[in-house]
Amino acid sequence: MRPIRGTTVPAHGEAAAPRVIGGPPGAHGWWPLAVIASAHLMAVLDTTVMFVALPSAQRALGLSVTTRQWVLTAYTLALAGLLLLGGRLADRLGARRTLLIGVAGFALASAVGGASVDGAMLIGSRAVQGAFAAVLVSSTKSLLITVYAGEAERARAIGIFTATLTAGLAVGLVLGGVLTSELGWRWCLYVNVAVSLAVLIGARRVLPAVPGRREVRLDVTSVVLASAGMAALVYGLGEASSAGWGSGQVTGSLIASAALLAGFAAHQAGRPNPLLPLRVIYDRNRGGALIALICNSLSTFGIMLILTYQIQSVMHYSPLRTGLALVPFAVAAATSAAVIAPRLLARVRPRWPVIAGIVLSAAGLLPLAGLTPGSRYLPLIFVATTIEGLGTGLAGPAALAAALRGVLPADTGAAAALSSTAGQFGSSIGAALLNTVATTAAAGYLAAHPGASTATGTVHGYAVAMAWGAALLVVAVIPIGILVNARAPVTRPGARYPTAAAPRRAG
Repeated sequence: MRPIRGTTVPAHGEAAAPRVIGGPPGAHGWWPLAVIASAHLMAVLDTTVMFVALPSAQRALGLSVTTRQWVLTAYTLALAGLLLLGGRLADRLGARRTLLIGVAGFALASAVGGASVDGAMLIGSRAVQGAFAAVLVSSTKSLLITVYAGEAERARAIGIFTATLTAGLAVGLVLGGVLTSELGWRWCLYVNVAVSLAVLIGARRVLPAVPGRREVRLDVTSVVLASAGMAALVYGLGEASSAGWGSGQVTGSLIASAALLAGFAAHQAGRPNPLLPLRVIYDRNRGGALIALICNSLSTFGIMLILTYQIQSVMHYSPLRTGLALVPFAVAAATSAAVIAPRLLARVRPRWPVIAGIVLSAAGLLPLAGLTPGSRYLPLIFVATTIEGLGTGLAGPAALAAALRGVLPADTGAAAALSSTAGQFGSSIGAALLNTVATTAAAGYLAAHPGASTATGTVHGYAVAMAWGAALLVVAVIPIGILVNARAPVTRPGARYPTAAAPRRAG
């Protein structure tokens, strides 16, 4: 690919587009992709650096075992709940403009989070970070689809994009360890200010000004229904560890979640300009891909959260050593996404690498069901994280490619946001559910074994959580394998829904 020369024409009040340096129009090159990936990478880094910093932040601010996961889930949940709105904002205002807004807001929220004086302030600032990250992430994926329109060009761009983000896991883990060990956990948030400044400068210089579409309407009611529904589900899963699965608090939250999400679906069906057009989800391939994206993030967050506490709190590694210990996961994931997944996608349908990736992830979680207080990093944790990383990197690009197939130009923002929503929602569920399983199992073990040490009970809970995670992935393979099995649907102009095409031969 060669860079672009020339300028773009401003539309709908968009500021004059920057000159994009390079070659002839249509050969989209590396500079736009570099800025798009860097902007999205910032949102990814903010999750991984906080994994390593979380035990230190928990001690400094007095967070409980139940509430600690909200430092992570407040961010991912706000991100998931507002991604669809972010996608429609990108469609309406132009993706470059909304990218700049998202990056600036993200930087401000990061500065406030770094100055937190208690847990509520930190969790609140993380939620605001997630809200601006929703605008940022939706804009990056919308720009990716728009700038790289050709099938082969887009496949290559998606592979590089995904590999960059996955490699960012390693960068975030090491960076989080260095910052926490040398400067303190607060600098894991302050560093975003400097990164945001670099992204803002780069975006204004090299990204094309994508015209907005004034006909796209913003549906606040749908945002409230979707966000509240997802929040209620994650809250119910998270509080089950302290209140109990049968409590009115948890049962009420889960029932409210089902009602709110059902109301969201009904509201979309009855609107001429819905937040999430049903034609975007009326595709069996996309449905299976979304399940895969949820599972991929669930397993990643589960293993990272559990192992961070196992390595740092039980094995007594420093934050820096903890980050370095988790790097093999990120390296394996990046290698799988950059090398293995693209080669498989060039030869077979996405179905097969998606299934293989989910099965590998389950195989990575399963050995960790044998964790004990005396477990060592070599070979158990090293082998498990490497296998998990290979699975994550293999399933991610294939699921994303399937989720973005057959999308109408007017729906690129919504489709990109939906794929990101699935991933972030999976992250929120993974942190809340597996933290609850671990906490509940630990309490049950200590009650049944009064003479056992707290460390023994805690690690038993971690092992049970890993077994649950592996079981969920194995069960999820069934619907994924059934759904990701058809051609992308064809949408005729003026049709409300796509028409499913005939299934292809296995290949």
